[in-house]
Amino acid sequence: MNIMRTAMLLAFMVAFFMGFGYLIGGINGVMIAFLIAIGVNLLSYWNSDEIVLRMYNAQEVERYAFPEYCRIVATLAKKAKLPQPRIYIINSPQPNAFATGRSPHHAAIAVTTGLLRRLSSEEIAGVISHELAHVQYYDTLTMMITATFAGAISMLGNFAFFEDYGHDSNGNSNLIGTIGTLIAIIIAPFAAMLVRMIISRTREYAADRRGAEICGNPLWLASALKKITQETQNIVNKEAENNPATTHIFIINPLSNQKLDDLFSTHPSTENRIAALYKMAQEMNIDIHRFEGGKVTGTIEQRPGWMKPIRKSHREGNLLQKRKNTNASRH
Repeated sequence: MNIMRTAMLLAFMVAFFMGFGYLIGGINGVMIAFLIAIGVNLLSYWNSDEIVLRMYNAQEVERYAFPEYCRIVATLAKKAKLPQPRIYIINSPQPNAFATGRSPHHAAIAVTTGLLRRLSSEEIAGVISHELAHVQYYDTLTMMITATFAGAISMLGNFAFFEDYGHDSNGNSNLIGTIGTLIAIIIAPFAAMLVRMIISRTREYAADRRGAEICGNPLWLASALKKITQETQNIVNKEAENNPATTHIFIINPLSNQKLDDLFSTHPSTENRIAALYKMAQEMNIDIHRFEGGKVTGTIEQRPGWMKPIRKSHREGNLLQKRKNTNASRH
């Protein structure tokens, strides 16, 4: 079903893109737009994950460097019956996260250093579960295709602005071509934003619900969403500000000046998402009063067994010791 939805999205995007091409350049515009759309499709499917990871300077994590983070990802992926995704870290003080990849077998999860510093283990588990839900539903492919096409639509509008399509091949004035070009220039940025908004908003609620099922407690994700939302309004994510076409892939919109109740926001309001998670917690007979002021209360004994502290494995300890000895020998 999710693969069929992605295929339908691709077909719609190609038709939409060709329509823009026709408005700008008639039949020639359609042909150019079609070729661009094919290139965008191939780029989105094969390389979009690498592009977005490089865009945010994400570094692949070695287990001994972030053992708790890696343990949470591995355990939750196993619970969700998903292959182990590649694990990345982004050096940014703003707490946030996203998943990418064309399929569960080619998925990657990236979180910021700010998220690991500011959230508890339970909240991190809630965030990772949400991202794994996107992977399981193939939303990562859908969102990257959307981001790529949104950028291409904007590019097409800019191209029309600098090209003279108001005249025919003989140099005579072409009123229809002029009107079509003006419509494309005006509509292109709004169309790109609308596409991202529709895709992201409809998938966030589903990922929240599935993520809560994976980690076992909706309140963990609710607490994380509240904390991340508060922090993103005060901490700037420079890479996201420079690449607004990718903001919908994050768990919370990373733009610091984004109004949460904005009609054109790429994400549903955090308040509505938290309310849905509260309702789910009640359905699971979880005491919502343990979620107070954005904090998850309760002792370690009240958490699922997989969240309890574990000792470092013998192999992990050897890797750490080997690294220490190597550093010592260099000095």
